Amino acid sequence: VQLQASGGGLVQAGESLRLSCVASLRTLTSNTMGWFRQAPGKEREFVAAINWGSGDTFYSDSVEGRFTISRTSAKNTAYLQMNSLKPEDTAAYYCAVDLTSHSAYVPVNAYEYDVWGQGTQVTVSS
Repeated sequence: VQLQASGGGLVQAGESLRLSCVASLRTLTSNTMGWFRQAPGKEREFVAAINWGSGDTFYSDSVEGRFTISRTSAKNTAYLQMNSLKPEDTAAYYCAVDLTSHSAYVPVNAYEYDVWGQGTQVTVSS
């Protein structure tokens, strides 16, 4: 599977962005797709994840209530809708897929994900 992320940009605090991640070469079934972010000088941080089969979602505390992860199975595409953006959300955002199928477990550690897309930069000005 290959992943292609897009949708980043420069916005002001309080505005919204929607990131997309298209998976190609393999149809996702019960895999987990996650979004991570990494700011300069900081470690990669879990943001959100979705189980492709069940649609179950999981969020980090820092984005819960502001970000929504979703997927369109027919397009093999996941989205990260980011509302009420804050300057501290500024980072490179990466989508990733855990190729191991899970029914109830949601991986939140970067090492649990097998395939990564390139980053898309999100910059939020104050």
